[in-house]
Amino acid sequence: MSPSTATRPAPVLKPLRGVRVLSLALNLPGPAAFMRLRAMGATCTKAEPPAPRGMPTGTSGDPMGQYNPTAYKTLHQGIKVLTIDLKSDKGQAALHKQLTRTDLLLTSFRPSALAKLGLSWKVLHKRYPTLSVVAIVGAPGERAEEPGHDLTYLAEAGLITELGLPPTLYADMGGALMASEAALKAMLHQRTTGKGSFQEVALSDAAHWLALPRTWGLTQPKGAVGGAHAGYRVYPCKDGRVAVAALEPHFALALCKVAGIPAADLRAMFLPQTHTTIAQFFASQTRKQLDKLSVAQDIPLYTLTG
Repeated sequence: MSPSTATRPAPVLKPLRGVRVLSLALNLPGPAAFMRLRAMGATCTKAEPPAPRGMPTGTSGDPMGQYNPTAYKTLHQGIKVLTIDLKSDKGQAALHKQLTRTDLLLTSFRPSALAKLGLSWKVLHKRYPTLSVVAIVGAPGERAEEPGHDLTYLAEAGLITELGLPPTLYADMGGALMASEAALKAMLHQRTTGKGSFQEVALSDAAHWLALPRTWGLTQPKGAVGGAHAGYRVYPCKDGRVAVAALEPHFALALCKVAGIPAADLRAMFLPQTHTTIAQFFASQTRKQLDKLSVAQDIPLYTLTG
C-alpha cells in the first residue's frame, strides 16, 4: 500500500441516494432525523405550516425556527422547505402532489391528528402502495395520544435524578437516530418487496434504550462507570477539572503508577483509599500537566475549566 493510498479518506457512503423523503415533522426529533437522512444521500423536502399571524415575513412555521433560528438553520441545510397549510384544500392538493413523487414520509403528529388530515397509514397505503411512513410519536401504541416531551420521557426512564435539567435532549436526539434507522429499514424493505411499510418510533422508547446501562446498574453509584471505579470519574485539579476514563486494566494500572499506587489488580480501583490517593494526585496537577501526562502515559483523560 502506497503512502498516498494509506492516508486517503474512506469514501462517504450514500445508501439513500435517489430516495425522496418528505417530512411533516416539526421541532427537533424530525428535523434531526432528516439531517441524518440527507447525510446518507436522500433528497429531502419539508412541508411546514404557515407562520402564526403577526410574525414577520419569512418566519418559519416550525416553532424551532422561531425560538432558536441557529439550530433551525443547521438542521435544514440543503433541505427544500415548502409552506403548506394542511388544513386547507389548496394545501392538501399541494401535499398530495408531493406524495406522488415521495418514497418516504416522516411525521411527528399524534395519530388522531394525522387521521383528521386524511393521512392515516391505512388511507396513505391504499392511495400510495409503495410509500413508506416513519411516524415519530411520544409514546408507543395506545399511549401515542399522550402529551409529553423529552424531559417527561427521560423522567419516566429514570434518567432525571436531580432538580437540574439534562445537558442535552437525549430522547429527542436518540429518537432521531432511531427514526433514521427506521427509514433505512423501510427503504430496504421497499427495495426487496416493492411495497411500502409503516414504522412507529417512540421517543419514550428512545429514552428507555438510553437508560439501559443505568437499568443494568452500570451507571448506578455502585457501578463501575457510576463512580465506584476510581479510574472512571471527574476530579478537581489545580485549575479546573479532569474527566478520567481509565477503565480497562492497562489504563487503570498506568493511572495507579503515576499516582503512586502499588496496584496489583483491578480490585484496588474500588477501594476508598485508591479514590482518595487519585483525587489527591489530580488536585496537585494543572490542566496543562495532565494534558501532557495523558499523551506520555497513554491515559484517557480530558481536562475541563471550572
